[in-house]
Amino acid sequence: MLRRVKHALAGVVAGTFFAAPAFAQQEIQWWHAMGGELGQKVDAIAAGFNATQKEYKIVPIYKGNYTETMTGAIAAFRAKQHPHIVQVFEVGTATLMAAKGAVYPVYQLMKDQNLPFDPKNYLPSVTGYYSDSAGNMLSMPFNSSTPVMFYNKTLFKKAGLDPESPPKTWPEIEAASKKLQASGVKCGFTIGWPSWVLIENFSALHNVPIATKSNGFDGLDTEFQINSPLHVKMISAMGEWQKSKVFDYGGRRADSAPKFYTQECAMYMNSSASQAGVRANAKDFEFGVGMLPYWPDVKGAPQNSIIGGATLWVLSGHPKETYKGVGQFFNYLSQPEVQAKWHQETGYLPITTASYELSKTQGYYTKNPGTDVSIKQMTLNPPTSNSKGLRFGNYVQIRDIIDEELEGVWSGKKSAKEALDAAVTRGNELLRRFEAANK
Repeated sequence: MLRRVKHALAGVVAGTFFAAPAFAQQEIQWWHAMGGELGQKVDAIAAGFNATQKEYKIVPIYKGNYTETMTGAIAAFRAKQHPHIVQVFEVGTATLMAAKGAVYPVYQLMKDQNLPFDPKNYLPSVTGYYSDSAGNMLSMPFNSSTPVMFYNKTLFKKAGLDPESPPKTWPEIEAASKKLQASGVKCGFTIGWPSWVLIENFSALHNVPIATKSNGFDGLDTEFQINSPLHVKMISAMGEWQKSKVFDYGGRRADSAPKFYTQECAMYMNSSASQAGVRANAKDFEFGVGMLPYWPDVKGAPQNSIIGGATLWVLSGHPKETYKGVGQFFNYLSQPEVQAKWHQETGYLPITTASYELSKTQGYYTKNPGTDVSIKQMTLNPPTSNSKGLRFGNYVQIRDIIDEELEGVWSGKKSAKEALDAAVTRGNELLRRFEAANK
């Protein structure tokens, strides 16, 4: 698919587009992957910008989930009917970067349009993921999240645990889970997006590499290192906990959420953006939010977590005058009031320091305890080469490989070492294919 992406994107610049008459409002298409209530909030953001001026009109168009949105964009490239802006999830970053000539880097766009733009206004842990080796922002952060731990305060009280002090380390998670089980709870904790939580964020929190070359930031010739002794220790423990239901696997994405909603499991690790869903479904119990656990014997842990979610990429090949509208929209999107509202209503991170400070001033975190946990966790320490994120080609498929190998551990068919060794070997094969296709 990535070969098709590259070939399709290569021809974008050659396309010819006709500008609308100078007096007409110019439409700017924004393809996104936000369905349901999130889609309605995207529509509201676009409407808010459109109301501020009359020259441009942002037209948000839902294109399905992240993978479907990217696939749809490929077809649009071929037909030379692509949007100005497309929302791409974080694991698609390397693919977009490799599409030379098809992407209009955000830092360059803002400079060309002579619009105010300072990357320092954005959270470093967010911008670092989407910047090149020179520190230039390539895409505009939008819906950024990081995993946190939700826990059932009601069940904690019943088990004799302090409901205001969630476990902070993996040994504490195990001990709390066993107390909860002794009080009648079926399982201690469950996890959504295991690869993201147990491999990507686990590595960042413990400041250990996921792969060589600064997790792929410094070159395509990167190789995975997720079979280190520390990774094996983590997955081995998870395999043992699965046997006793200290941990109970619920699926590769957010499939495990019902285990927490129905109080089958007392703790649930998943995206900070899951908070809206937790709030809507936790009708029979009180819940709290804590940081992801870490191993206390690892020096320097916890370091910081990394982001998920997506950013907005600008595609080249449209009339020059429309890009000023794109830049103006990005400035609108970054306004503290706009970002604070998005953050507070969705659980996604505020992408700027100013929007975080505004949320504090508005009393949001005081009224909604735990909603700032994700920000504190992301900014615990300045990001290192091991904790600023990852940049791997073919990573959508590689994540599936990692999840498949982890499922071998959960089912007792493989040891942690066997599974992680296999994930490294299989993952490296896909990295080499991407490297060969993008030299």
